[in-house]
Amino acid sequence: MAEQKIFAGPRIRRIRNQKGLTQTAMAEGLGISPSYLNLIERNQRPLTVQLILKLASVYKVEPDELQGEARGSISALREVFTDPLLAGELPGDQELVEIAEAAPNAAAAVIKLFRAYREQAERLSDLTELLAREGHTTALSGARLPIDEVHEIFERRQNHFPSLEEEAEAFTTLLGPGDDLFGALKEWLRREHGIVVKVLPVATMPNWRRRYDRHSQRLFLSERLSPFDQLREVAMEASLIRMQVAVAAEIGALRLSSDEARRLARFELGRYAAHALMMPYQAFLSAAQRARYDVDVLRSRFSVSFEQAANRLTMLQRQGASGVPFFMLEVDNAGNRFRRAGAQGFPHSRFGGGCPKLPVHAAFTQPGQIFVEAVEMPDGAEFLTVARTLEGPQGAFSERPRRTAILLGCDIAFRDEIVYGAALPALALGGKSGAVKATPVGPACRLCERSGCLSRAEPPVTRPLGLDEMVTGLSAFDFQ
Repeated sequence: MAEQKIFAGPRIRRIRNQKGLTQTAMAEGLGISPSYLNLIERNQRPLTVQLILKLASVYKVEPDELQGEARGSISALREVFTDPLLAGELPGDQELVEIAEAAPNAAAAVIKLFRAYREQAERLSDLTELLAREGHTTALSGARLPIDEVHEIFERRQNHFPSLEEEAEAFTTLLGPGDDLFGALKEWLRREHGIVVKVLPVATMPNWRRRYDRHSQRLFLSERLSPFDQLREVAMEASLIRMQVAVAAEIGALRLSSDEARRLARFELGRYAAHALMMPYQAFLSAAQRARYDVDVLRSRFSVSFEQAANRLTMLQRQGASGVPFFMLEVDNAGNRFRRAGAQGFPHSRFGGGCPKLPVHAAFTQPGQIFVEAVEMPDGAEFLTVARTLEGPQGAFSERPRRTAILLGCDIAFRDEIVYGAALPALALGGKSGAVKATPVGPACRLCERSGCLSRAEPPVTRPLGLDEMVTGLSAFDFQ
């Protein structure tokens, strides 16, 4: 195997300048001609093994420095150019290498400037949210990806689409599925549109959960998916065909700014329609009220997953026939929040959802177990929360399964209507009658002013840090 050539001209030049040497003086120390050194510094000649050893012995240069110095800068520069503001300026890998190699100090300055910009953008976002909680609206916004725009719109509006509910009920009547919705949908797709549904093994579909082949009119599903997720994929495909006019009207009403955002919204509305088809509104609402919103009972009754039943609970807001106004949050084990919705919009201003003390994070310690907890916000608002882990598509033995956790919540005032309310611990003697013991949480560390919090990950933007050499608090960030 041929050895990889090492071109390190800018680094050789920087070493020479740091030592205050001319090209002639350095070339004399290395035993080469000044013209050859000039070619090396301009990356027109690679370093030889003998020259690398000479650099190490004469100028105390570590060989690793000549090979890997720019790697960290290249990775950081790649992060810079993934920002939505620079989406149209993404350079290739070779161009990033040239920047890092030829101008390392300038590259470091760009990275430092980008990190300062990102920090200020996060602070601006936190302050905007804080102002919104106090009833002040701002027109400040940063560059957003289409998926961020879609998530924001869906999170802030009511998770209920009456037109899709009506279409789903009409479709259910047409199908007459009985106890086999999956079979009824497959037959409808085949009969009305010539689409055949096939489940394929992992080896055939290693990277896809579903794929629709327009030429052969076949919808392929991965065997990685659980039966519940396979049903949802088929229901989505059928719903987007059957309800395309209603879905297009809802997308138009969202007033999205790009074609990609509209495509993503179509996918979200397809998921909504699939849930409405799998769990018909009136039947699901009646069952939920009888079972006192026990998600496990509902998932068994409608042959769906825990996540699907919990998601459907946030949709029960039909005028004159509404359920408990739930909201939901889904996170991964790194704390990334990537799905939020609510019967009245996700309650950003009242709940936040960014507190590390929420039970949704503790759920990862006991997969499959349900955590029930009352939480209290700094302003005194209390919520009942239910958290549980979810299993993603099943991989092979050698693959690590994807695991997320879902949090289902509602105002504490509804606890007597919900089966999980009985699991809340009551206050000790001396507390308010009928009150429950609530865990003090905040909307997010940057917006929370609770002092002495062991879980605090960031200082609040509303208070100056209180650094005292004589006193150290329990939190990693003490503030005044």
